[in-house]
Amino acid sequence: MASFGNNKLLWIIIAIIAMTLSGIFLFLAQKTIPVGTAYAVWTGIGASCTFLLGVIVFHDAFSMIRAFGILLIITGVILLKIGH
Repeated sequence: MASFGNNKLLWIIIAIIAMTLSGIFLFLAQKTIPVGTAYAVWTGIGASCTFLLGVIVFHDAFSMIRAFGILLIITGVILLKIGH
């Protein structure tokens, strides 16, 4: 994929669309689950996807300890959802 600098406007547009959709989905989630759980799920998904996007698209460093950290975030979000 091309470098960030070459497609700066494209990445800004993608970010704006992603943030808008993210906010809409958070709003919809709060209609059916508690706000704390909805927010934890929202931030957990955001952190996990940002990590994966960074590794895949922007060639950020990948290590087992970083992957384990994301696994812990996902596990915590699942437990919050199960326990609500």
